Amino acid sequence: MVGLNLGFLALTLFFVARGISSGIEWVAVYLMPLFFVLFLAITIYGAFTGEFSQAVSYLFTFDFSKLTGEVMLAAVGQAFFSLSLGVAGMMTYGAYASRETNLGKTSGIIAGADTAVALLAGLAIFPIVFAAGLSASAGPGLMFASLPVAFQQMPFGSLIGLLFFIMIFFAALTSSVSLMEAPTAYTLEKFKLPRPVATAIVGVGAAVLGILSALSFNEMADFRPLAFIPIFAEANFFDALDGVTAKLFMPIGAILTCIFVGWIADARLIDDENGLDGLLHQIWRILVRFVCPIVLTIILAFGLFG
Repeated sequence: MVGLNLGFLALTLFFVARGISSGIEWVAVYLMPLFFVLFLAITIYGAFTGEFSQAVSYLFTFDFSKLTGEVMLAAVGQAFFSLSLGVAGMMTYGAYASRETNLGKTSGIIAGADTAVALLAGLAIFPIVFAAGLSASAGPGLMFASLPVAFQQMPFGSLIGLLFFIMIFFAALTSSVSLMEAPTAYTLEKFKLPRPVATAIVGVGAAVLGILSALSFNEMADFRPLAFIPIFAEANFFDALDGVTAKLFMPIGAILTCIFVGWIADARLIDDENGLDGLLHQIWRILVRFVCPIVLTIILAFGLFG
């Protein structure tokens, strides 16, 4: 696991050192739409051969008794992670966008596409999960436990499965590059370093965290670095890192970003760049200045102390 982790990290650093447009852009532009089409085909297959109605009921039946502060905080963390918000990922990519790009329209497309793919993933995986009698609470591992079952039963299933997991690999790679690009861009701008040097410095830190995370599944499985914090008392290093990032750093980063954009940054510059106008712009400003930071603060407080 450590070797595979370092190998994937090395590939990520290779693309980051070369720059966003030198290779990884091709992957995002051409392979990700193909990945979506493949996912859609699996969803259609699951609708006819799996427990589709049970999956729909599982995904869309509301149970408000389970809507606790911790669940809402986890949902916020998942949304931020999925959209690369609160960790400067989208902010960094936005810095490479052309001046003609309509940021408001682009943001809407990104959020809509992310939501659509998330729903599609649920409708693709859970019918197969229930049809195969697998547990629906297995987390991300469901993709690797349930989809191979479906591929075995599909015509040309081995080929489709190979293509699908290749796409998963490239999807993970584009996400990894975006997350690595943010600290690399900061390091090279702050210290005026060449991009390869800045990439190497950030890569060392990522390697340390990656090794400790990989060891959390074996040699360090019983290590509890944040046992003194009740919400992380049973978390090993990997779970603690994931929890702190999703439940603390991302929401706090988003709150601070809202405060900066809504109250500190040059209002005329923001108005010129966000691509919104009229009533939509006024609603956006109210959300950024008041609604989002207040709601996020309440969710953060209830999630941690409620």
